[in-house]
This record gives sequence, C-alpha cells and structure tokens, in this order.
Amino acid sequence: MAWSQDEERMLTMIERHLTDEDPKLAARIESFNQRVERREHGRRRTADRAAGGAGARWPRRSTMIITLSWMLIVVLITALLIMALQHNAAALPI
Repeated sequence: MAWSQDEERMLTMIERHLTDEDPKLAARIESFNQRVERREHGRRRTADRAAGGAGARWPRRSTMIITLSWMLIVVLITALLIMALQHNAAALPI
C-alpha cells in the first residue's frame, strides 16, 4: 500500500515524537514490526514453494525411513511365509 507524501510526513513526525518521549516503547514497537515482517516473509516463501508445483514438498527424512522400514518388514515376512508354506514339513495335514 502506497502512502501519500502528507501521510508519510505525519507518520515520520509521530515516530520522532514517540522516540523522543518513550524510547523503550518505540524500540518494542520496532522489534514487533520486524518480527511481523519476518513472519510474513516466511509465509510468503512457504506459499511460493507450495504454488511452485503440485507435490513440490517432499516428506521428512524420518518419515521416509520409517515407511521404507515397514515396507522391508512386510516383504521379509511375506517371503518367510511363502517359503514356510511351500516346504512339505510346514504343510497342514489334511
């Protein structure tokens, strides 16, 4: 949003008076403004990444490791069951 020259001049005067009268409050307000700007910048960057393409974000490494571990366990148990059921000694007596 663009400010007119009169509005900018008035805001500058208010800022000067505030800094002269209560420097602690002025410092706290400035710190708050910086934190809000950083947070907004982070949100814009995250939104830009999400808008960059469908599925552009990868899962975390720990999620991938856990998923792969479970898949390996399922494959190994399946292979063990197939081997055990094909062996004659493991066959169910009928």
